[in-house]
Amino acid sequence: MEYEKYRSVDDSKTEWVKCIQYEDINGAGRLYGGRLMEWMDQVSGIAATRHCGGHVTTAACDDLQFKNAAYINDVLVIISKVTYVGRSSMEVRTDVYIEDRESGMRRVINRAYFTEVHVDDQGKPAKVKYGLRLESESDKAEWEGALKRIEMRKKRRAEGF
Repeated sequence: MEYEKYRSVDDSKTEWVKCIQYEDINGAGRLYGGRLMEWMDQVSGIAATRHCGGHVTTAACDDLQFKNAAYINDVLVIISKVTYVGRSSMEVRTDVYIEDRESGMRRVINRAYFTEVHVDDQGKPAKVKYGLRLESESDKAEWEGALKRIEMRKKRRAEGF
């Protein structure tokens, strides 16, 4: 697909930080998984909006992996970046970390890939006017991975999943 204009991965990269509070915690003393998914969806949508310059809606969430728990007063960092741009859709990788207050070191607790669709004022899919400029080997690897994930999504849909 050919575009007139391009934006880099870093142009729309979005980072959101929050200290986990009591209202975010479930009865077992851990962060609600659904609350985390909501935050991930929001940050993914912002990254996609920053890339396309318009409104988006979430179409899918793939490879959602809960790797570790989070607890009260943990510093949560959510980072989203666009990994692929199609005609009207964008894939956004969203990583979630707990940041150590003293060292600043981050450990991954969650990761997912969101499919965001650029929509017009009537909510219909609209062409993304900016292509994705791949500037690093990591950007290129994410793009290649996105192509594989797109094929897997198509296959699952064809099989009724």
